[in-house]
Amino acid sequence: MIGIVIPAHDEERYLAACLAAVSQAACHAGLRGESVCVAVVLDHCRDNSRAIAMAHAGGLHGAAYRVDVLEVDVRNVGAARAAGAECLLAYGARWLAFTDADTVVAPDWLVAQLRLGVEVVCGTVAVDDWSAHHEQPLLLSRHFDAAYTDCDGHRHIHGANLGVCALAYRTAGGFAPLACSEDVALVRALERCGASFAWSAAPRVKTSARSDARARGGFGDTLLQYAAAAMLAPAVA
Repeated sequence: MIGIVIPAHDEERYLAACLAAVSQAACHAGLRGESVCVAVVLDHCRDNSRAIAMAHAGGLHGAAYRVDVLEVDVRNVGAARAAGAECLLAYGARWLAFTDADTVVAPDWLVAQLRLGVEVVCGTVAVDDWSAHHEQPLLLSRHFDAAYTDCDGHRHIHGANLGVCALAYRTAGGFAPLACSEDVALVRALERCGASFAWSAAPRVKTSARSDARARGGFGDTLLQYAAAAMLAPAVA
């Protein structure tokens, strides 16, 4: 079985699109009917995220696809990811794929991870809507494209596009209860354990360019730093 973990904290704006995309990836013909279980981990959600998640849960959306909804109140993305992973490992998952509730994965996302034949897949992210950054969305988009490495051999680490085999995840000790950079900490632990890696641009995801970062030090904050650099670039040139 393949497991997918999606942590969510007040993500009613994005969660439905995320789950719709994940269901397509889970039913891809390239998986040859292997079961896929999704763990949506709702962490201190006060909006409509629970109702959206529950609309996808219960019953099977296909012979080999199901969605489970977990609720925690830890306000900690590392602990939320760990809770989802533990649930899926208890079900017998052999591979854990991680994404975020504000992210849309490609239909072949899981297939692309598994085809690489390694224990850890670190993927890249793309952004297709910069309108959240009202001041200079086009300038930010161009700056991001120039500064970000979206090709094989990159060294980016994103919880929104990460895959780990179950044995390597267990050996590394899983996600630490960190409020940010939990993905970086796990990858470093996996490196220390000698896991085999692919730093690949093949598994594709599109994530939001949100300006209301959910975690200090996360991708949202990184985009704000890109935005600041983009605004300074014309003056420096």
